[in-house]
Amino acid sequence: MVGVESFAKRIIPTTCEPWRVHEVKFSCDASTTHQTVYVRCAKNLFHGERSGNPVGMKFAIARNAAEANVHPKSHWNMHEDWNDSISELRHLSPAKEVRLILGDQLNSQHSWFVEPVSQEVVYVLMEMRQETDYAPHHIQKVVAFFGAMRLFAQQRATSGFRVFYLTLDDARNRQSLTENLDWIRAEVNAAKVSWQMPDEYRLDQQLTEWSAHNRTEDLEIEVFDSEHFYTKRSELASFFKGKKTYRLENFYRAMRKKHDVLMTPTGDPEGGSWNYDASNRQKLPKDHMPPLPLTLDRNVEGLVNMIEAAGVKTTGRLDSKRFGWPITRADGLEVLAYFIETLLPHFGDFQDALTTNSWSVYHSRLSFAMNAKLLTPSEVVNAVEQAFHDEPDRIDVSQAEGFIRQILGWREYMRGVYWAHMPNYETLNFFEHKRKLPDWFWTGKTNMACVSHAIEQTMEHAYAHHIQRLMVTGNFALLAGIHPDELDAWYLGVYIDALQWVEITNTRGMSQFADGGIVGSKPYVSSAQYLKKMGHYCKGCQYDPNEKVGEKACPFNALYWDFYDRHRDKLERNPRIGMAYRTWDRMDPEKQRALLETAAMNLNRIEEL
Repeated sequence: MVGVESFAKRIIPTTCEPWRVHEVKFSCDASTTHQTVYVRCAKNLFHGERSGNPVGMKFAIARNAAEANVHPKSHWNMHEDWNDSISELRHLSPAKEVRLILGDQLNSQHSWFVEPVSQEVVYVLMEMRQETDYAPHHIQKVVAFFGAMRLFAQQRATSGFRVFYLTLDDARNRQSLTENLDWIRAEVNAAKVSWQMPDEYRLDQQLTEWSAHNRTEDLEIEVFDSEHFYTKRSELASFFKGKKTYRLENFYRAMRKKHDVLMTPTGDPEGGSWNYDASNRQKLPKDHMPPLPLTLDRNVEGLVNMIEAAGVKTTGRLDSKRFGWPITRADGLEVLAYFIETLLPHFGDFQDALTTNSWSVYHSRLSFAMNAKLLTPSEVVNAVEQAFHDEPDRIDVSQAEGFIRQILGWREYMRGVYWAHMPNYETLNFFEHKRKLPDWFWTGKTNMACVSHAIEQTMEHAYAHHIQRLMVTGNFALLAGIHPDELDAWYLGVYIDALQWVEITNTRGMSQFADGGIVGSKPYVSSAQYLKKMGHYCKGCQYDPNEKVGEKACPFNALYWDFYDRHRDKLERNPRIGMAYRTWDRMDPEKQRALLETAAMNLNRIEEL
């Protein structure tokens, strides 16, 4: 067993020296293979682990609780009484107006909360089976939303607002948004009901239909903007009006100019280039260990017990004593600060890298906090841009631009595509794929090392970064001809940040090309060589990435050519794919036949791969 001070020094970054230990907690399990140390220093709180597993030492760093304005119990795994936090918010009394807040509208910066507090207005939040049951959600996703909603409600009440919180296990709960709205409005005898525009089409339709049925002379209904995004719902459709195709780069440049992000005083892009994507594709060096993500360990046993007692079916795993995702605004700001200080300097370089040494690499882990609207995209973008301007020698323009492109570019673009093409978008199946999703997508029990790791990580953390989603699980599903409905349901359920407006455009569009080219200009597929190039999965895998045919060949290789062969009529005229067909046509017919036979063999044994 290592000494406490020796171990503490090893997990504390040298930039924080000189350091002085204020408090140490040290524990070891019975087998002595897993040791945990918590060290509170003059400036920071550190939490580290040693484990007998091959990954070796893990550690995480959190800023001082007082500096971040976060209650220290969030870091010290204190027990949260989740019922007590909203016990005073379960009573209703007369009010003139009901304001509905959905679970992904936890925006304390909204103008609703800038107005003078009125006791004639009651803000309503609801936990509902309608929301837990529409997809096979990861347990961490359900816990994150319910936990964030409860803490948000508590904070709004503490600020003086009247809040009514309907828990999942409340006997009054009809488990339907509009049915609950009916009895709540009637009970408080409200003359007005208001809500912010939902970001999911199904909820927008549900409330629109309720409004049409209930709007009378005695009931005023008002709908507000969520005040979260850079763009309005219809802005992207208007931007591309009259154009045959949508292209992110055109939209992204316009957004940069409009919002003056990474622009010089002369109107040119910072660094002289609009896009540094070509430099954002590096593989992690051998034995390189990215910093561990900042996790804000919370005890969520009370929430988990309530969810399980209600019979909600979930997927994935959760250590209910150490839930690490940011679920308050303060949490989100703290994770943002950590990202800028520790991860941003290498974000762009390694944003596409695949590794088994880190589950988050240099990614920010801010997607849930942003999608729940705890943080706004503009404050995240502005913070990253400011860091680049303040420390250009430490944070290169390619790192800042690579991150900002994801927020100001892709995130706004995908939302715009969603509202321009729903509800038809969720029916699109360009390739007419029909295959069922393999059962191992829910367990990770496949012999393909890259796919197994991506799924195992997803079940463990409710997270995988964009290249794991696009070029590992998504790539395999597209090559194998999985029905996009099956994959949509999987992605929507298993990822903590998945809401339909951002999930379906990335899955059905970017990943599966089921939209026929609305989002992207070509299908994103690859053989094993891309996966070998970007990561270290292939070493030790049962399948050989260098073999093209036979039982031991990596399935991605034959499936890649089989995909192009069976969809030739739809793809060969795509100018970005011509090289693939020229290569295929130059192959010896016997080699072609062997590849197609290997692909057929793998599809026939897909559950055993």
